[in-house]
Amino acid sequence: MTENKTGALQPEDYVEPSCLLCGEKYGEAPVRAVPQQRIVEKLDEYMSRRDYAGAERHLLYWLEEARLGQDKRGQLLVSNELIGHYRKAGQRDEALRFADEALSLLKELDFEDSISAGTTYVNAATACNAFGENERALALFEKALAVYEGSERTQKHLLGGLYNNLALTHKALGNYAQAHAFYDKAMAAMGEVPGGVLEQAITCLNRADVVAAELGMEAGEERIFALLDEAWELLHDESAPHNGYYAFVCEKCAPSFGYYGYFAAAEELQQEAKAIYERD
Repeated sequence: MTENKTGALQPEDYVEPSCLLCGEKYGEAPVRAVPQQRIVEKLDEYMSRRDYAGAERHLLYWLEEARLGQDKRGQLLVSNELIGHYRKAGQRDEALRFADEALSLLKELDFEDSISAGTTYVNAATACNAFGENERALALFEKALAVYEGSERTQKHLLGGLYNNLALTHKALGNYAQAHAFYDKAMAAMGEVPGGVLEQAITCLNRADVVAAELGMEAGEERIFALLDEAWELLHDESAPHNGYYAFVCEKCAPSFGYYGYFAAAEELQQEAKAIYERD
């Protein structure tokens, strides 16, 4: 122990010594951050080729690297991507496991009121929704709503997507008035987003499902067909970007048109998607 004239302890008496080579304090593992941007870009490449097995291997590899490197921010990023991957693959247990992991990481990082938290709440809630846990999904979406609406930095497309998800959840719970209210907000938000007509088209089709559930096919026929016509016009609006996402939206919307008897429209959308995939 080192003493000065007053007998007080000196910093070297209570501060852990550091390695002369790396500068890290003894007993502390250094954080080795994973390359988040590169991970996302490579994932986009896999998804553009619809190589889902490759995407899974890619994400699991980087998750392990983040864990080994004590990079909790990296773990949060990859866990969020894995929630969506397993949700789309229909793997309930894996999707919900990574949802729980991502939510735990938010607490560890003290990110629970950040925009990143809003994204995680939405991803976890969407997985819950997909596997029938609608009450839990609603609670998580409402957490995301508090974050997004409480920040001036929230982008409109994030709000629009959240409003759509809240509407879907309220519809699943039989809360039709609330579903319509959130679809109104979704249409308004996406109207301020470049290329937002594609999301607005999806909103119209989802809203047709609410009308059918609320009123029945016969009583709601006029409103349902009006929403289908509006969705068709939005999909073919001149501002709609004809890219890979457009193809994805066409594939997503086609079954809805077919379900309500618009068979020619459904076939046309499938052909449009196919042409884009072959082109790209």
